[in-house]
Order: sequence, then C-alpha cells, then structure tokens
Amino acid sequence: MPNAITSPFAPENAQAYAVWREQKLHDYPTQVEDFMVEINHPNQLSNAEHEHILRLCRKTNMALYRAQRPMDKRDVKALGLQFGLQRLDHNLCADPDGIAALQISTGGRSQEYIPYSNRPINWHTDGYYNKPEEQIRGMILHCARHAGEGGENAYLDHEIAYLLMRDENPDWITALMDADVMTIPANQENGHEIRPAQTGPVFSIDERGALHTRYTARSRNIEWKADPRVSDAIAFLTDLFHSDNAYIFRYRLNPNEGVISNNVLHNRTGFANGDHAAQQRLLYRARYFDRMANT
Repeated sequence: MPNAITSPFAPENAQAYAVWREQKLHDYPTQVEDFMVEINHPNQLSNAEHEHILRLCRKTNMALYRAQRPMDKRDVKALGLQFGLQRLDHNLCADPDGIAALQISTGGRSQEYIPYSNRPINWHTDGYYNKPEEQIRGMILHCARHAGEGGENAYLDHEIAYLLMRDENPDWITALMDADVMTIPANQENGHEIRPAQTGPVFSIDERGALHTRYTARSRNIEWKADPRVSDAIAFLTDLFHSDNAYIFRYRLNPNEGVISNNVLHNRTGFANGDHAAQQRLLYRARYFDRMANT
C-alpha cells in the first residue's frame, strides 16, 4: 500500500509521478455528460450503478448522478454510506442530522455565510478552514430545487490542478505543501471566537498516498506565506480558474441530480430565485471526514 513517501504526489518521486500522470490523462472524460450516472434507487444502488460511480470517482474524483425520483436527506445519507462516507461534519450551520440545507437565509447565524445567500462563491474546496484532523475528504451536493436563473457550478479535479501545476513548475508544489503556507483567520461572532485560526498546506498526502487539497480563492482575510513561489503558484491557479481549460466542467444541477466527490475544487455562480416555490433554490450538502472508499 502506498504512503506519503512512495506516493506519486511526493515531489521527489518523479518516476511514480510519470507513471501516474500517464494513467491519469489516458481516456480522461472530455465533456460533462461523461460524468452523469442514472440511478433508480439511491438508497440501494444496483451493482452496475455503484460500479459506474466508483469507476468515475477513481478516475476523476467525482461523479454526477440523476435519480429517477425525488431524494430527501435520508436518501442522501444512504447514498453516501454505499461509498464508505460515514463521518459527517456537523459544521456550524448544518442541521442536527449533519446535512446542511443550502438556501437563502434571512435570519439566524446562517445568513452571515455566502452559501446561504444568492451571491457567487469563488473557487474552493469545502472545509478549508477545518482543523487538520477534521479535513473534508468526501462530499455530496444534491439539488432538491434549482433557482429560477443561475446557480451553476464549475468543477475541477484537484489531482488535475496538481498535475498542471507540477508540469509547469514542481517548486510550486513543494511550496504549497509547506505546513504554514495558508492561514485562515479565526472566526469571530459577536466578539467571541467560535473557531480559532487554522494554518496548513494546500496540497497534502494522506496515509494511503492519496492527494488532499485545501484551498480557497478568497482574498479577504486569507493569509498566504510570504514566499515568491507561493505568490507565483497562487497566480497560476487564479489564471487556471479564469481560463477555458478543458478539464474544468460547468453544470447547473437540476432537481433530483447531484454530485458525489472526494471534495474536488468547485465554485458557484450567483443566482436569482423565481416567483414559484419550485424555483426557490434548495440543495442538500453532506460533508464527510472520509474519502470515498476504494478510490
């Protein structure tokens, strides 16, 4: 079993990286339709449905699904369990069951946070502000209702972002693996600290040799290490996110559709709800401390 030293993501392991890179790019999906899997019973996938999703996530760290019936939060949880996603992150604004209902909020704590508004959300991985032992490694985002207009997501496999950066300049990878490269300041609420500052790497390698990415494109209050390599690496990512790169996939989830992933890089455009109840955007977000099993 690979570890952090033998992993192809270790900067010093050029030979393993070259082998992995060739396998990664071979037959990589080229359009968003390639990521879609039709499922009949989300709480009990068929062997073929399960294998299709697993195969996509092994290749790209993500898969889209389209359910043949409406799904509630219990179905979302059951879907995750079939891929080893068990340890839900009961984050600040999540419901008691650990799954967040993302919709426009006009009251309470959630109204202070962008996911509960109709504003655009810049590129990020979920939970980039979590402490090291509670990093978000798996995620499901399910659409119950879409907005009248807007609310499109873009997705980029974090391994592809790593690959493109390493090909451009391996020193940037080394810089973004430093344990003190990105600091998220403490979260203050009414003068009280509800989350301490969190410092850590952008790219890290877990005990199985898998790549984990912790990133946000937010500029406000984010403290980057004073290092020219870091500045250049962040500029590279910024240019990548604003490009028409073939590995960036854009899609607006329709009702009964969702994405299951190993917390890939993603964003969201702003949106406007319509006049009808069916046009009031509602997504269920389940975030896990687990990576998808067998990926």
